[in-house]
Amino acid sequence: MIEAAIQAELPAAVCGFSTTRAGGCSRAPFDSLNLGENCGDRAEAVAENRQRLRAGLPAAPCWLRQVHGTRVLHLDDWLPGIEADAAWSDRPGQVAAILTADCLPILLAADDGDCVAVIHAGWRGLAGGIVEATVQTLPVRPERLHGWIGPRISAARYPVGHEVFEAFAEHADAFQPLAPGRWLADLPAIAIARLERAGLGRIRDSGLCSHDDPRFFSVRRDCRNDGRTGRMASLAWIR
Repeated sequence: MIEAAIQAELPAAVCGFSTTRAGGCSRAPFDSLNLGENCGDRAEAVAENRQRLRAGLPAAPCWLRQVHGTRVLHLDDWLPGIEADAAWSDRPGQVAAILTADCLPILLAADDGDCVAVIHAGWRGLAGGIVEATVQTLPVRPERLHGWIGPRISAARYPVGHEVFEAFAEHADAFQPLAPGRWLADLPAIAIARLERAGLGRIRDSGLCSHDDPRFFSVRRDCRNDGRTGRMASLAWIR
């Protein structure tokens, strides 16, 4: 396992973590453990980074083609390049993975390790119901699930306009007025509220801001590079 990884607070029967920038071979602005293939980094560097990550895992991660949608994939149906923004498994050693660089990485696990899931939740997916769709798909009662939110952008660093504000009209308390037509949006708070509404009672937020913490990649922070930056991975599997 990558030494600098952020360990998820999940039941002992499963393993989950988020990577940081440390431990890879990519050059700036992707330095150094960039795991995203489609963000402008050299293909050979990403391949080497993924191999370094793979060395500490029980199997190769099942990477997804993320599209800010709401498709939830069972990993038995996984194929290279398949589109989905959440994935789940009920087989030991099968590694579910998603990539982020400000969006919310949400990991779910049953209390006894019967299943795990990973969710890529940007604002569009969150508004579209990706959290609820994943919880409903898993073959266990929601009250048996633990949730963990990995490194993600904080409200203080996430100014938004009318489109995002109106997409979450029921979560008005998660928006702080910034200027006419502008708000600071607390996506982690919205995700927690939706997980709770879906039936989860055990949810932990890492509290780590991808924008403020230099250990992480952040599209918003690195917009000076035309938005070019790397991606962290968040992974989960049944031991």
